[in-house]
Amino acid sequence: MRSSSGARRTSAGTDRALTRRSTRCRRVCLCYPWCVKQRIECSGANDVRLVADAYGDPAAPAVLLLHGGGQTRHSWGGTAKALAKEGFYAVSADLRGHGESDWDPTGDYSMAVMRADAEAWCRALHTPVLVGASMGGITGMWMEGTRAEEGLPPAARALVLVDIAHRSEAAGIQRIVEFMTGRPEGFASLEEAADAVAEYMPHRPRPSNTDGLARNLRLGDDGRYRWHWDPAFMGEERRPRTSTHVDIFVEHARRLTLPVLLVRGRMSDVVSEETAQEFLQIVPHAEYVDVQDAHHMVAGDRNDAFTGPVVSFLRRL
Repeated sequence: MRSSSGARRTSAGTDRALTRRSTRCRRVCLCYPWCVKQRIECSGANDVRLVADAYGDPAAPAVLLLHGGGQTRHSWGGTAKALAKEGFYAVSADLRGHGESDWDPTGDYSMAVMRADAEAWCRALHTPVLVGASMGGITGMWMEGTRAEEGLPPAARALVLVDIAHRSEAAGIQRIVEFMTGRPEGFASLEEAADAVAEYMPHRPRPSNTDGLARNLRLGDDGRYRWHWDPAFMGEERRPRTSTHVDIFVEHARRLTLPVLLVRGRMSDVVSEETAQEFLQIVPHAEYVDVQDAHHMVAGDRNDAFTGPVVSFLRRL
């Protein structure tokens, strides 16, 4: 893995404000090392550069956090800090074509390359626990299922599937796809993007500050904001599979031998309670947590309620 840093140009007034804030942050982090963030990189399939934020002691047991399609590593910020505080080395990675990770030069976002990327991180982190939300969880299940089919040992120490299983509700997946592809022309402002998110997730209060949202958008040469992922990710030919492809993922789930925790948002329209119970029959050694008042984006909806059971699971490994 390689470590790198970046800088940005600011006005003099903003620069002084950032200096004061940075000084305060350094003082806090001297007392609480778990809040220190380091940017690390890994090389994935097709030499795609993968970027991650790492929290905690690199010598501690590693936890690899993979976000869902259309998101970025920043969706795990609160969880990563909480895991580091509990004594784990938490690494939140941008999937290929998302955030600051490179776009695939050939537009390849198939499960084969997603698996290879996850395996690259698992090698670099020396067999971490893989925590995957939605597409991140699909990647973990595909990786471990295909490795077992090929007679290979698990690449991860354990697998935490966050609101994703062997089967998904087609209507819930379609709602996600429609949101991701609904504004190809982008947004005129961050406020306009915030309005779109609020409409998509009415159960969450609309944030008054758009700084967090800005990390999930890129500003184009035309002055418009677009989501921070490669449009080719949603192409028909080389896009990842979803667990609406039931037969494939049932077989992958059956092959799972490593410890597994399924975390479902009780209000999810992607994984039903019926599907969760089916998964527990297919993977009888799996554990299950149902997070009250959480939708598909469980960690973002109820971060504390999500992180607690995950930490408990990790401590029993």
